[in-house]
Amino acid sequence: MAHGGHIFTGRNNINRIFVMKKILLLLLTATLTIASLTAQTRRGEKKIAIERPDMEQIRSEVNNPSSKFYYPRLMEMYQRNDTVMTLPQFRYLYLGTIFQEDYNPYRHTEVSDDLQELYQQQSHTRAQLDNIIAHAEQALADDPFDLNQMSYLIYALEKRGKVNKAAIWQYRLNHLLEAIVSTGTGVDSDNAWYVINPRHEYNIINFLGNVATGQQYVEPYFDYISISSQNDKAPDGYFFNLKYLLEEYYKKYPE
Repeated sequence: MAHGGHIFTGRNNINRIFVMKKILLLLLTATLTIASLTAQTRRGEKKIAIERPDMEQIRSEVNNPSSKFYYPRLMEMYQRNDTVMTLPQFRYLYLGTIFQEDYNPYRHTEVSDDLQELYQQQSHTRAQLDNIIAHAEQALADDPFDLNQMSYLIYALEKRGKVNKAAIWQYRLNHLLEAIVSTGTGVDSDNAWYVINPRHEYNIINFLGNVATGQQYVEPYFDYISISSQNDKAPDGYFFNLKYLLEEYYKKYPE
């Protein structure tokens, strides 16, 4: 449901779900974070080209069967167990999701209280790890870009010694994060990051090693997430561009 024309109820619940300190600290040791990506860029080891996406071009390409960026073709590549997709392909796949018929930016998998408690444990048995894997795989079958469940899956696979499968999912997660941060810098509305799901705003904040302290809608179509950070050079918060997310949502769900 919309609130104030733009902001949806339950946003604070989204933040609550994703800011689970113990499990995030555990997962971040197994995840290539955006912080490390930007550090590598500063050291000249890795460069992520920042380019504001042309969303109308993306709309055209992902819906064109003759395009190399045709969405079903990209999704088929994504779901294969290989690591050959490029960053441009990930950008078209991730952002092109907005223009698919079944797109719903506020869809998410419910997590039971038992799983919530399981995620927050400091260590896990084999059976518990298998439970995490089974739930994560089920959630990702419904939403291939659930970054939180992807992190859980990588952690559990690595703990179970399934390193090759974990590496494939790590590759996917790394490139999805890069696809997002390559759309801007996040430091102001002119350079806002593009996301296809508001939950990804909190994923980005968490993967940066920060804690979200507030959320504000900024006209005409931006979310501003204020943060608490141990990095003195970090901004007070980050901007996210929701223009196409909101347009497609209201088009599909006018009520």
